Amino acid sequence: MTGRLGRWLSRAFDVEREEAGTVVAGFAMFFLLFAGYFMLRPVRETMGIAGGVENLQWLFTGTFLVTLAAMPLFGWIAGRVQRRRILYWVYGFFATNLVAFGISFLSDPGNVWIARAFYIWISVFNMIAISVAWSVLVDVFAIGQAKRLFALMAAGASLGGLTGPLLGVFLVGPIGHAGLIFLSATLLVASALAARMVQRWRERHPLTPAETTQRQRPLGGSPFAGAIEVFRSPYLLGIAVFVLLLASVTTFLYFEQARLVEARFPDPTDQTRVFGIIDTIVQTLAILSQLFLTGRIARKLGVGVLLVAVPLVVAAGFLWLAFAPTFAVLAIVMVARRAGEYAFVRPGREMLYTAVPAEAKYKAKNFNDTVVYRGADAVSAWVKAGIDMVAQQPMIAMLIGSAIALVWGFTGGSLARAQRRIETAAAAENA
Repeated sequence: MTGRLGRWLSRAFDVEREEAGTVVAGFAMFFLLFAGYFMLRPVRETMGIAGGVENLQWLFTGTFLVTLAAMPLFGWIAGRVQRRRILYWVYGFFATNLVAFGISFLSDPGNVWIARAFYIWISVFNMIAISVAWSVLVDVFAIGQAKRLFALMAAGASLGGLTGPLLGVFLVGPIGHAGLIFLSATLLVASALAARMVQRWRERHPLTPAETTQRQRPLGGSPFAGAIEVFRSPYLLGIAVFVLLLASVTTFLYFEQARLVEARFPDPTDQTRVFGIIDTIVQTLAILSQLFLTGRIARKLGVGVLLVAVPLVVAAGFLWLAFAPTFAVLAIVMVARRAGEYAFVRPGREMLYTAVPAEAKYKAKNFNDTVVYRGADAVSAWVKAGIDMVAQQPMIAMLIGSAIALVWGFTGGSLARAQRRIETAAAAENA
């Protein structure tokens, strides 16, 4: 069976036969992680609305503060735990948290403060958990392998993102929000087991003779080393700017989504179903793109196309929303933005990290993916709320969003050129 799978993957997706097992394991790691998270994502959106749309900027600020507090803890774990075991510690901690939230929802399901705490917690959880999963891949695979394989494994995320909302839609009635949370904790543990299979493959096929020994050692360093690395490196700082702009664009659209959904669908159950349907459409488009487009684009046209195309589409979408601020238009723009991010932007962004040292793949990357992202969320949330309060006209915010998206695309193109220079220099050095 493994031989047949290897031959099929090799013919269809340019996977070498010895890579087939780890591609399947990476696919499963993302599938299980994203199925569990996206099953809860509509619950999160419903909890956010339950706390009042007018209070969303406070939830974004709380998310940023909790993320900021979590970073030294993650840095401490990453510095003292064996590199190959970082993911297990992180996922074990989060699974325990999920069980605690499930018990809380069973005991007091209508408590608005539990709803707000869950919203903040899951907004921190998803950034850290997804970042650590990608850290494992950028640590395991070289840049050439990344261009061929990342999109295939990321397709597991899209399939999980497709399966999760469907599970949420069909199970929220019979088992309730608490039941979804307990099921998500189980899937998270299973994702950690799949990650172990990916790492064991690299240990059997090390890139260098010393790599296996190095992976068994802690990274060391300060709990704040990730932030220090980012500010010392122009390349990592450029990625931070890219993430900041991405988060700002996302937040502007997110606020419009919350406002229009609340107005169109006042019932919380309907809101959960609407968010689940949007997620289903997004993930269907994303998985098709990841399987048949992303890898081919990365190999033939380069990482730059992955990082620039979506920002340009989003800039046009903001302009459309400025002149037609309806739920239907918002849904189309949100689907395009999110499907494009999962299929093109995220794999391209992760490929940038294959050019940095091992410590940066965990610490600096996690700082960018969490603190920078959630900090941009918080700032742009207040900016969006301020624009809406002063101008009382969604068009102004949409025009500003379009300008941000254009700068986002320019930054992505610049980073792709920098990554090519680093790759060329490394190849020349090893020649």
